[in-house]
Amino acid sequence: MGSPPVDDRNADQAAYWNGAAGRRWVARQETLDRVLAPIQEVLLDRAGVGAGERVIDVGCGCGTSTIALARLTGPNGRLTGVDISAAMLARARERTPVELAVDYVLADATLYAFEAGRADLLFSRFGVMFFAEPTQSFRNLYGALRPGGRLAFGSWREPRHNPWMLLPLHEAYRHVPKLPELGPEDPGPFSFAREDRVRRILSEAGFTSIAFEAVDLTLDLAVGRGLDAAVRSALEIGPVSRAVEGQPAEVVAQVESSIRTALAARQQGETVPLGASVWIVTAACRA
Repeated sequence: MGSPPVDDRNADQAAYWNGAAGRRWVARQETLDRVLAPIQEVLLDRAGVGAGERVIDVGCGCGTSTIALARLTGPNGRLTGVDISAAMLARARERTPVELAVDYVLADATLYAFEAGRADLLFSRFGVMFFAEPTQSFRNLYGALRPGGRLAFGSWREPRHNPWMLLPLHEAYRHVPKLPELGPEDPGPFSFAREDRVRRILSEAGFTSIAFEAVDLTLDLAVGRGLDAAVRSALEIGPVSRAVEGQPAEVVAQVESSIRTALAARQQGETVPLGASVWIVTAACRA
């Protein structure tokens, strides 16, 4: 499968998601989906997906949200899953039941020529925070919506509200150098943490009726499988995986030991619950 046309400013993200990051997500897809399931459930509820709707799933990854959306839209709906990662889309195609009305497109949503004015809903589970020029990207996505169509996506709130990611990372930093610090508007997990910034981006792209809901949840890093599973999750998903990449085995072992101690203090039976917080953002296309 070839590489899609990519906006030059998104080239680094394309390389990242078609490299080690994409391979990690594919390898850990089942665990990631179980960890993030509480967030997807809330987001699907707020999106108000209806039978027969046309939906574009932006940054669909391995297809979990796309499959869930297709089950809601039913046989008369149409799902288009868009992602920049060939490996993740291959996994999505592999696991999508043949009876579901789903198309997957390898594309940069900033440039892709969506069918104009047909979609009822733009949806994304953490797929929109990585655009280098998000206003331009959302303008392109806006053009795919029919008049009165809707937007619904989830994005992480500030790091301090997300100990499920930050606690393991702080433990890793006892042993490895800190990752390069991202600016608040640099593409990355927390680039949509500020409500004022996201509201400006969406307004400039043409959206109306913009609303934000802060949702606090508890995520189980162990996915019900005990402390060992939680430690593996902490090491293999999120920023810790990048922090330990290329480190000697003995250093990784030290990181693992520190994370294990920290997570053991949070363990409850076979679960290791940690706090998380997201924005559920909704908006509309002018009627």
